[in-house]
Amino acid sequence: MSYLMTLFEQHSYLILFIGIFLELMALPISGEFLMSYAGYFVYQGKMNYMLALLTVFLAAGAGITVTYWIGKAGGYRLIEKYGKFIHMGPERYKKTAAWFERSGSKLLVFAYFIPGIRHFTGYISGISRMPFRRFIIPAYTGAFLWGICFITLGKVLGPQWESFHQAASKYLIVFIIVLVVLVIGYIAYRYYKVQIKAFFTHSLKRLIQRLNTIRATEIFLIILTFVLIGMVTLMLGMAQDYLDNEFTQFNKVTEYLIRSAIYMSWMKGFIIFQTPIALGSIIAVTMIRIWSKGRNRGLEFLLLAVSIAGAKPFHDTVFKVFTYLQSFGFVGKFHSANFPDFNATVLIIIYGTCLFLLARHTPKDFVALFGPLLVLILLMGLAIVNIASTSVLPSDLIGGYVYGGVWIFFNFLLFEMLRLVIAK
Repeated sequence: MSYLMTLFEQHSYLILFIGIFLELMALPISGEFLMSYAGYFVYQGKMNYMLALLTVFLAAGAGITVTYWIGKAGGYRLIEKYGKFIHMGPERYKKTAAWFERSGSKLLVFAYFIPGIRHFTGYISGISRMPFRRFIIPAYTGAFLWGICFITLGKVLGPQWESFHQAASKYLIVFIIVLVVLVIGYIAYRYYKVQIKAFFTHSLKRLIQRLNTIRATEIFLIILTFVLIGMVTLMLGMAQDYLDNEFTQFNKVTEYLIRSAIYMSWMKGFIIFQTPIALGSIIAVTMIRIWSKGRNRGLEFLLLAVSIAGAKPFHDTVFKVFTYLQSFGFVGKFHSANFPDFNATVLIIIYGTCLFLLARHTPKDFVALFGPLLVLILLMGLAIVNIASTSVLPSDLIGGYVYGGVWIFFNFLLFEMLRLVIAK
């Protein structure tokens, strides 16, 4: 690898092209490492960003196209005869081919991000006789996304690229999937805006009508129960990771990326939404709305009061549990005294509870439809600002959101059960 790096210093674009091409031919070369290193060269001004992207796109496109035609010409006999030389025996081929059969050509877009899969996607696509016109668009789209992600990652990480490369790569595929889903959603919304609005409005009205019956309320309780179980599972998983001190790399990568690339000065405006005035205002609006509706006032006010007043006791209880586990030697190092972050816990409890009550007492469909999305964007913005401008750890903030979510969903379930008892 050191010899390869020396060559890269002298012939950057040529080595980048050859390395990516050979990796997609199933040779043991780390294309992700080469692309991140190229991104570091872009940061240093030794390579041009657009030329590096073009090099990766051409190399990946050429590599996967060649393997596609090799697979199509050689068929399964190719795997039987030569598969062992590229760690692709019949057993592994069958597993990967079954995955392709279930996922279709869509997998080609994301296959580049999966080690051990991207090396064989071209061969398997050709062997399975996938039409070239169906193969080429997702394959080349994936090549472009793969290149832009890792070269940009190396450019953004700059001098920290080597120490953060391994950890950042783990989270990159999640980011790419979310980004692709958002882009597809945006395109679909632009071209099918009327149909999408009509579909969601109709679906929401049907859901609200069904929830007006006792049976539908019971279904709603079941949904709340499953959500609560999911949140508790996530909470326990985070607790285990915290106690095992497994958030260190995550915190380093997140802090560096936010402070060097994500955070922008206009985001400071999010701070206003965690001031006492903003929190008091949303609580006051919720209380006024509950009073004006005049339906189950006592129960709704009690839900609001218990959720918010219980935030501190709930947080203190969680902290005491961690301290208790530590006394049993469950963790070698108590690495943060702020997990879960109390401020984040309070924010999600107040905004989540108020949104739940406003959606219940507001006849406008868009509140229930877009309210959760707006609250999610708000909480993400606040998290970015707090990470960039304070010393709070990202894992502590996420912990606060998750643990606060457990508390409010527990209260939602409890009070919906009380509502059902009162109704009967």
